[in-house]
Amino acid sequence: MSAAPTTPPAPPSAHRRAFITWLAVYPTITLTLALLGPFMNDLPLVLRTLILTAVVVPIVAYWLIPTLLKVTASLPRRSAGA
Repeated sequence: MSAAPTTPPAPPSAHRRAFITWLAVYPTITLTLALLGPFMNDLPLVLRTLILTAVVVPIVAYWLIPTLLKVTASLPRRSAGA
């Protein structure tokens, strides 16, 4: 016997995804600037931005956001009628 197929949970709302993204991006940028900023002061802005994004984007996209989505998946969601 096979179990009845289950429907996957609905994805988080756009507001929740935006907040989770901000929650991942802001502290990561702040920490990266605090650690690498002194070494990058003499570089042109374009190069500093390139280095910053090369460090921050993979951390946020491949580790922080998936982790935060798993953690917040168990939080209650507002129903459509509320």
